[in-house]
Amino acid sequence: MDDLERELMPLEELDDDNDSSDNNSTKEGKKSKLPLVNPVCVETPKETGFHQSMRICLEQIRDALLHHRWQEAAEYMACYPQMLEDTTSGKQQQYKKLIWGIATEILHQHPNSKMEDYNNIYERMKHSGVKHYLMICLEHSFHLLLHGQIEDAKRQLSVAESWRHGKESAAQYQRTKLIHAYRSLLDYIIWCDKKHTHSNTDYSDSGNNQDMHNYFRQASVNLKEILKNPGIWDPFILSYVEMLEFYEDHEEALKVLNDYAYDHTFPPNPNAHVYLYQYLKRHDPSERKLMKVLKILHSLVPSHELMLEYSFLLLQSEKKGDIQKALGVVLDMLDYVCWRSNLDTWKCLKDIVNKLQLQNREDWKEVVSGKMAARKDWWPALHFTRFHAREDSQDDPQLMEVKASLTKILCPDQTLKYSAGEVINGEWT
Repeated sequence: MDDLERELMPLEELDDDNDSSDNNSTKEGKKSKLPLVNPVCVETPKETGFHQSMRICLEQIRDALLHHRWQEAAEYMACYPQMLEDTTSGKQQQYKKLIWGIATEILHQHPNSKMEDYNNIYERMKHSGVKHYLMICLEHSFHLLLHGQIEDAKRQLSVAESWRHGKESAAQYQRTKLIHAYRSLLDYIIWCDKKHTHSNTDYSDSGNNQDMHNYFRQASVNLKEILKNPGIWDPFILSYVEMLEFYEDHEEALKVLNDYAYDHTFPPNPNAHVYLYQYLKRHDPSERKLMKVLKILHSLVPSHELMLEYSFLLLQSEKKGDIQKALGVVLDMLDYVCWRSNLDTWKCLKDIVNKLQLQNREDWKEVVSGKMAARKDWWPALHFTRFHAREDSQDDPQLMEVKASLTKILCPDQTLKYSAGEVINGEWT
């Protein structure tokens, strides 16, 4: 809609505000800096009859879109592509992008649109110019994929892979890489279908196995190349690792996940550490390795659901310092509202405090006090108010019992209105 609004602006632009400081005393000549609505219908000396007709046509399309009159919008849209024949304004690329966006939106919303209509508009836009060719091919393949036409979608991407025009620009290079990646993702989807078919048959078909392996090799070529391009590639990495895991190439799968998680040229991505942790848990459940991965995830997302597992691992560790780390991890989780009423988290906190008391009979209070020093001013309002006591007593009495047992430990110098004894059957005594 932003492109449509820009197209509806008059051809002439307002002059810049060049008032100097000498004219600050006069307010009448100054322009308002508030955003103003651009006029839609404005005749200008530069506008020909053809441009005026096309501008009015675009206004009618916009009005029909805003009021969801899809049939009317489609009828006007049948005329507007004539703008592609205009060579006087120098805005051919803008017109192509505008027509591409509006036409596909109308087809998405029109109740009687057919796949043939989509194919026609996509093919027409592909051959109207070269600048958006690759992205139109990619969008076309997405649409085919949504309608279950996987082979047709792959065919579109295969054509885009082999497309070349002039000297390859940096942007074209990046789009080509994206095309390669999505084509490999479609190979993976076909591989999954064949794997599902193979698993549901009672006999082994060597031909089907070879077919599966061929798709695996095709997909692997480009999925492996993805790690050479920094970015967020979650679905592609997961697809590649699943296939490697199926063929029991655990060394390569682990290398891919480690590179994705620890390569500093990639942007920070908590999911990369989650995927590595889940893979290690399936194949190499060494507690030290698992804790190493979760430690980094904790630094990125202290409220992540896996932090509860991290705290359990630290709690079970024989290393003396790990119990204090567990305390910090659980308190970090409870800093977030999403964990405020989670019984398992509060139980874990109580277990940590109990173990801390056994390990450090003399200075355990100092350890807890040190962790709570920065929280003492706002934690009571987050967890231990009269409202929380009434809510917890009604929703989860066990939660209230656990929290009430920790109030004097976490906030020993404060008088809190959170106590199991103050609430009976949801009423204050």
